[in-house]
Amino acid sequence: MGSPVASQPADPATSAGFEYVFPAIRGIQAGREFYVSMCPLRLIPKIFLFDEDELAPEVRAQRILNKGRLPALTRYIVDNPQDYVFSALTASVDGDIQFESITDSGVGMRAGQIRISMTARFLINDGQHRRAAIEQALKENPDLGEETIAVVFFHDAGLARCQQMFADLNRHAVRPPRSIGVLYDHRDHLATTVRLLAMKAPVFKGYVEMESSTLSQRSRKLFTLSSVYFATQALLNGLEITMEQSRELAEAYWSSIDSVIPEWGLVRRRELSASDVRRDYLHSHGIALHALGRVGNTLLRKSLSPRAWASTLKRLSFVDWSRSNTDWEGRALVGGRVSKSRHNLTLTTNYLRQHLKLELSDEERRAEEAYLRGDS
Repeated sequence: MGSPVASQPADPATSAGFEYVFPAIRGIQAGREFYVSMCPLRLIPKIFLFDEDELAPEVRAQRILNKGRLPALTRYIVDNPQDYVFSALTASVDGDIQFESITDSGVGMRAGQIRISMTARFLINDGQHRRAAIEQALKENPDLGEETIAVVFFHDAGLARCQQMFADLNRHAVRPPRSIGVLYDHRDHLATTVRLLAMKAPVFKGYVEMESSTLSQRSRKLFTLSSVYFATQALLNGLEITMEQSRELAEAYWSSIDSVIPEWGLVRRRELSASDVRRDYLHSHGIALHALGRVGNTLLRKSLSPRAWASTLKRLSFVDWSRSNTDWEGRALVGGRVSKSRHNLTLTTNYLRQHLKLELSDEERRAEEAYLRGDS
């Protein structure tokens, strides 16, 4: 996508002199003035338009809009009109910005309004997907138009400067670990279920890393919250049950798994260290938990009663979970290292299904046949 450009909307935020007028606070970074304003959401699609002509990356100052991200962002706003949160947009203005302060001295010098010519061009340095999602959300719920979002305006100092701003704004952006996302997410009912499992279920209590999605070599935890989340998501997938039933079923299932994996109990009794178990066995790793969740889903779809599938799960006691078991190579392991790819997850699930005498799906059967042929 090309750069956003200004249009001439018929809106009270524009003055009779063909200007945009916004209340603003003036600040300084790296010796350059910038301005923070609150813009009504209805103005965002009008001010920040996209040039539909394709430009080469070297003459753009933004990445191409990833339209695949928009449905989720749009639904987030539309489905949570009372408590959605969006951070500020950052924009460069290729045109004159006139700041008029409230007073000529004191604190009032920092507050006032900015005037921007309608002929100015606006380039979003950070937030183009939020801008596009806002436009889509307004089509579904026009009442959102009176709400506001913060916009940080900088003077456009040329293409090189805008490209550098984009690089700098994204240079240190780090996606938070999935575990802490689960820990803090109160909209996702599954996340709530998994938090309760981690904190109260005997099999997990005290042995789940709640914040990081990786475990250090010396960690005393057996599992990460994210691995328990994805495994439980696979376990409960497609079941039409209440939140309370979800928690009870998940706890019953993982307790049954605990009964056929003696090493987990040995860690809780302090007869084995968690680090030794993670080093020598696969059953506490995310791929194994996820595979166990998948086979459990098959059992739960047949019956929600633990008595109906507990006896089947006892066959897992014959699985050799040790890394030294060469059966794992090419399935859960690639070159001796745990692999979390979808293909390896399928092959790991197949291995457990075979022990449980469960039928493979067509996709699983094709993957198994390819594995047995030695296809990469």
